[in-house]
Amino acid sequence: MADSDVALSMFERIGGSATIERLVDRFYERMDTLPEAQMIRAMHAADLGLIRDVLKRYLTEWTGGPKLYSPEKGHPRLRQRHIGFAIGDAERDAWMLCMRCALEETVMDVAARQDLERALSGLADWMRNR
Repeated sequence: MADSDVALSMFERIGGSATIERLVDRFYERMDTLPEAQMIRAMHAADLGLIRDVLKRYLTEWTGGPKLYSPEKGHPRLRQRHIGFAIGDAERDAWMLCMRCALEETVMDVAARQDLERALSGLADWMRNR
C-alpha cells in the first residue's frame, strides 16, 4: 500500500501536538473573555491550568494521537464526569462558540477544521443533560 493510500488520523491532519496545544489554549482564552461564555466559565475552577492539561491530553487521544488520557484517567465517561453541571442548549452553544473561534485560529486545513468541528459539535450535543 502506498503512503498516500493510508488514511491520516485527525491528529495528523490538524498538525499534531502543537496544534492541540494552541487549540486548547485559544479555547480557554475565549472562555475567559467572551461574554457569551460566562455561564460555562463559571463552571470551572479559577485556575484553568489543570483542566487545560486534561483537555489537551483528551483531545490528543480522541483525535488519534498518542494515548495520553486513558492510561491515567481510564475511559473518558464524559457524560458521567459532567453530570454535576447543568448542560443545556445554551451551555453547549457557548462551548461550541469558544471551540469554533479556537479552531478558526489554529487549524489551517479547512477540510480538517470542518471535520473536527462537526465531530466536536456532535460530542458537545451529546453532553447535554438538561
